[in-house]
Amino acid sequence: MRLKDKVAIIVGAGQQPGETLGNGRAVALRFAQEGARLLLVDANGDWVEETAALCREAGAEAETLVADITREEDCRSIAAACTDRFGRIDILHNNVGRSRGDRPTPEMDADMWDELMAMNLKGMFMTCKHVLPVMRAQRSGVILNISSTSSLAARGTVAYKTGKGAVNTMTHHIAMENAPYGIRANAILPGLVDTPMAIERRAQESGKERDTIRAERAADVPLHGHTGTAWDVANAALFLASNEAGYITGICLPVDGGLTANIG
Repeated sequence: MRLKDKVAIIVGAGQQPGETLGNGRAVALRFAQEGARLLLVDANGDWVEETAALCREAGAEAETLVADITREEDCRSIAAACTDRFGRIDILHNNVGRSRGDRPTPEMDADMWDELMAMNLKGMFMTCKHVLPVMRAQRSGVILNISSTSSLAARGTVAYKTGKGAVNTMTHHIAMENAPYGIRANAILPGLVDTPMAIERRAQESGKERDTIRAERAADVPLHGHTGTAWDVANAALFLASNEAGYITGICLPVDGGLTANIG
């Protein structure tokens, strides 16, 4: 098992209802299958308990915590709860993000900008801030931040793209700052992935059928002309969290079927 007895925090481990698997839940299940001991964190208690039940069915030890990462006290409690329960923190996987409410720059409400930045950037900063002292004391650890190919590609909205670009920069900084302590930090940039968060909101806002939305998104993907799944993101996270990636830090890894490589 590639993560046997590793202690992993997965922030954003629940998922909204939908027809497919979300990235956070897929990562939790993949880590469970590979022997990790899990603290699963989400703002929605019902959703995270569903994920925990699936991880336990896979044979993993899984605890849950309801937390709002836009509150620093909650971020502090995530690190404390993990060390209280498991005695260490080997992996922090930050999966929280949101684009709902974003707008083109002239239409963007400043309060909504602050709300999206608090969710997409500040929350990741604060979870990293409170986990890093534990990892530094251990002189080991892995941080994985979920960014987006929106950080590299043209998009019609401003706050999500900007926040995810800042996640890339922050991850690089954390990697270089903490390399002397044996801590690795990398970002994963999912492309057009078929998750409830990607499909359900677009279906509600556009009134289109879900399969129509999927077909439109798939048409933009060079590799086989189909979108990815949450398992693609989870497998990338597993590799970067494992000892197989022990010499890899400070990278931004697109998982996108060639979307961002399709230049010109």
